[in-house]
Amino acid sequence: MDERRGVDEHDAVAVAERVASGRASAREVLEESLARVARLDPPLNAFSVVLAEAARAEADARDAAQAAGEPLGPLHGVPVAVKEELDVAGAVTTYGGEANSAAAPADAELVRRLRAAGAVVVGKTTMPEFGAFPFTEGASRGLTRNPWDPSRTPGGSSGGTAVAVATGMVPVAVGGDGGGSIRIPSACCGLFGLKPQRGRVTAAPQPHLWWALGTTGPLARSVRDAALVYDVVRGSLPSDLHHAGEAGSFVEAAGRAPGRLRVGWSVRPVTRGVRPHPEHVAAVHDTARLLAELGHEVREVDPRYPDPTAAFVPQFLAGIRSEAELVQHPERLERRTRETLRLGAWVTPRVREAALRRTRTVSALANRVFEGDGAVDVLLTPATAHRPARAGVLDGRGTVASSLLALPSIAYAALWNVAGNPAAAVPAGLASDGLPLAVQLVGRTDDEPTLLSLSAQLEAARPWSFPPRRLRGCC
Repeated sequence: MDERRGVDEHDAVAVAERVASGRASAREVLEESLARVARLDPPLNAFSVVLAEAARAEADARDAAQAAGEPLGPLHGVPVAVKEELDVAGAVTTYGGEANSAAAPADAELVRRLRAAGAVVVGKTTMPEFGAFPFTEGASRGLTRNPWDPSRTPGGSSGGTAVAVATGMVPVAVGGDGGGSIRIPSACCGLFGLKPQRGRVTAAPQPHLWWALGTTGPLARSVRDAALVYDVVRGSLPSDLHHAGEAGSFVEAAGRAPGRLRVGWSVRPVTRGVRPHPEHVAAVHDTARLLAELGHEVREVDPRYPDPTAAFVPQFLAGIRSEAELVQHPERLERRTRETLRLGAWVTPRVREAALRRTRTVSALANRVFEGDGAVDVLLTPATAHRPARAGVLDGRGTVASSLLALPSIAYAALWNVAGNPAAAVPAGLASDGLPLAVQLVGRTDDEPTLLSLSAQLEAARPWSFPPRRLRGCC
């Protein structure tokens, strides 16, 4: 641990400080990262590809620039990884499968921004094909396992990203969230994961990620790491389908007190028929008590959730189809993906446009909790309904059975993809099974700063630490 900063030595901010101060070179930090990947990744399957030689060349270029006195970016020398759905120049964008074979000619805009800030791209992280389900497993890439308990899933679809960060293979890594896929693996692996406001981060070179549902962003070991990366990558382009409003510096927000907030809590799932695990309910109650002790006005609320199904399902199916249309070898798609595409044939452009219109209605209804008499500033809920499932839970299962198994994971998360609001998974200790607990904080439209300030306050009051205890001493 870095006692001066009170953070783990693998914290991204701490790594950037080490390199900028000359206490370590970018190449030395990279070699430490690559050594951890080589030692830890084989049984966990966080990385789909490690770009070791390209990363070494990039780290050497960072060191040469520093020696020449060039200005240093905020992520100078920090090893990062990105989810397989993002283009990295010279690497195949696999979307988690085998249907692409040609390397991407250029970086996605988000990756370009990471490099411009001085980051070193170590590799790409494992995901299920097209990120279809909240479990990181498939016929092509096999099982990705939770480092706290390898018999369990790390969640998904950004499961490889979560494992890479939770084990310290890289300080921070980028995932995507179309129905909870940043928050779910963050909750399963003990990380801070903020889904930003819809349109906050560009999807370029694509115009969207699953139409109105998806966005990209970091999974991090600390709130300030997430804020730092967001300040580097955020901002939309004219080519993007969606654009967020102004929000100010995320780093500044993470560093200031939130003030006295009105926090409403609820353990009622959006998804009917799903019952939250008792320890997830207890985590909400414990967090509510802590927030009250910190001076906030805290009370139970009825969010009056709208049903997001008619908006979510067509966009989910249309989103997978839009990505499947980009691959070079559709005959290589996994069996379950082909089944999903067949089952989604009813989502015509007209149906998709109706779902997008329904999205606006759902957003207005979901945001009632933040408006009018009895309004709150932040909504506190469980992050997921159930504990992490066993690894391999989707083995032999088709689209319908897999979708039913996914419901407890997305029961609190997917609504906010439809509504577009920022929402964060925040660590809340350990459950009796030895795996992390988490709660979800949901903010008003464009109000990531309040979530970051409040999450940082919780982090200070209830510190979380990494890597998992069984891996300490080796990473």
